[in-house]
Amino acid sequence: MNARSHEATLFVDGYNAIGQWSQMRQRSMHKHLERNDLEAARWELIQHLCNYSAYRAFATYLVFDAQYRDDRAVAETITQHLTVHYTEFGQTADTYIEKACATHSRTADRDRNRIIVATSDRAQQMTTIGYGAEWMSVQQLLHDIELAEQQIHRRKKSSRPATGRFLSSRLNDSVRQQLERLRYGDSSPS
Repeated sequence: MNARSHEATLFVDGYNAIGQWSQMRQRSMHKHLERNDLEAARWELIQHLCNYSAYRAFATYLVFDAQYRDDRAVAETITQHLTVHYTEFGQTADTYIEKACATHSRTADRDRNRIIVATSDRAQQMTTIGYGAEWMSVQQLLHDIELAEQQIHRRKKSSRPATGRFLSSRLNDSVRQQLERLRYGDSSPS
């Protein structure tokens, strides 16, 4: 993923986000957690972050702790804007994100490429800020996701063509005027 083509790089502590989201919403993610269906909760978070990351032009890294998986560390590229990382067994998402921030703080690109860390873990917040990253609470991230989804929905709704019973309601004004002139016998060009 080429970070320069993105507005910023966003790291999200996955299970922290799932836990916070379930407290904010009494909808499906909360039900997933009640049934211990973390895979469904992870997938729902991934879907929301796909849209949000594309909308905001963020290179997003969603990081999950290995404690919930028996597999080795793996990274799955979901879209050009979103990659999901599962840490090594015994490594926490906090450690993974902190290492990424530390690496970023030593690079020459640090002034041109913003790093944002979304977590509600106070210790991680302080550590990542110490490395020069910006901090966003998970509650703020989830609120921003919901706002972005509302804005996307409004844009889609306003860009839909006018629907009506008659063909004339779907024509632009100049075409409609030309047809009316033809209909009433006025053949002079406008």
